[in-house]
Amino acid sequence: MIILLIGSSQAQAADDPNAGLIQTTDVLFLLLGAVMILAMHGGFAFLEAGSVRKKNQVNAFNKIICEWSFSTIIYFLIGYPIARGVSFLVPVQQMEAGHGIEYVRFFMLLGFAACIPAIISGGVAERAKFWTNSLAGGIFVGLAYPLVEAFTWGQYSAWLASPDGWLASWSFCRAGFHDFAGSVVVHATGGWLALPAVILLGPRLKRYEDNAIKVSSIPFLALGSWALIVGWFGFNVMSAGTLSGISGLVAINSLMAMVGGTIAALMISRNDAGFVHNGALAGLVAVCAGSDLYHPVCAMIVGAVAGAIFVFLFRVETEEWKIDDVLGVWPLHGVCGAWGGIAAGIFGLEALGGRGSVSFFSQLLVTGAVVLFTLIVSAAVYGLLKVTAGIRLENHEEKIGSDLAIHLIQANPEEAI
Repeated sequence: MIILLIGSSQAQAADDPNAGLIQTTDVLFLLLGAVMILAMHGGFAFLEAGSVRKKNQVNAFNKIICEWSFSTIIYFLIGYPIARGVSFLVPVQQMEAGHGIEYVRFFMLLGFAACIPAIISGGVAERAKFWTNSLAGGIFVGLAYPLVEAFTWGQYSAWLASPDGWLASWSFCRAGFHDFAGSVVVHATGGWLALPAVILLGPRLKRYEDNAIKVSSIPFLALGSWALIVGWFGFNVMSAGTLSGISGLVAINSLMAMVGGTIAALMISRNDAGFVHNGALAGLVAVCAGSDLYHPVCAMIVGAVAGAIFVFLFRVETEEWKIDDVLGVWPLHGVCGAWGGIAAGIFGLEALGGRGSVSFFSQLLVTGAVVLFTLIVSAAVYGLLKVTAGIRLENHEEKIGSDLAIHLIQANPEEAI
């Protein structure tokens, strides 16, 4: 979706006497979106820091900024060329067209790519080795995610996403895959990549012996949630790619889905603060795909279902299945992202007040393919790392906490004196 809109804008600008002004405003538009998404990663950091114990807070903050840095280099050199067919290893004169718009486009799309290790980080918190987990994240940002992006948004998207493409030619589909802002491409990819990692790591020490592990800071958790919520309007609205493509419908649908997710989580969890703040995020994850299609009432329904999914599946996953997914990234991003992809094929239909030009079967097929691909890739990567370098901290390191074991400092050094 993003690449199609950007290409259309450039073609119009070439014939317009105000082309220079159009291009500069698009550069600014993308830059603002990129900065808002960058700020969201601060939200990831605070959300994780509030959800882990105090002895692992430094590690949470360090992981997110380091993963952003690693992702920048890897996506710049490898991931972006795979996804978009554009290499930056050329003289800058070749990239100056459109006031350097390709550079800010990279910056914004990097924000999506860097979500992958940030999502995984929340699931493997408190017991994963820093460097092996960083290596896995680098593989995903450099290869796995760009392949998903290439076939849905990028250089090969005509196969699956075009209204005249291969998928749309199937008699039971009749429309391409649609994911406006990344329910499947970003969130489901990250969440399903995280699941094998969490399972292979195993639960934290004493996690299921006395159920004594609690979150460390509801204020940090809430701050992280709010930072993500605010940034999400850049994530969704600015996925239009150009200023001329901006839509108030995307903004209101994002708002309604966030509200729906919050209220559903509030009611089902009986006002649990952790579920309430994550319920808002569940609604936003789910609405990304069809945020440019839905009637606002349907957007609220999609968000509410996502909020309910998160509360229910987090409890099932962590309590019944004994999968120690610390932040619940599989239900939040993996399942709610998949739900968002499929929901676009239901609530985006004209019969339900949507804009149409979407197919339930196209949404289901591509969403299922992404889930299957990411599960296989993650199981292979983390399985190989587990039997070679190891993916988990030693028991004594986990007991003292990753802050001291990895970073040699505590979150509040003054209190340790």
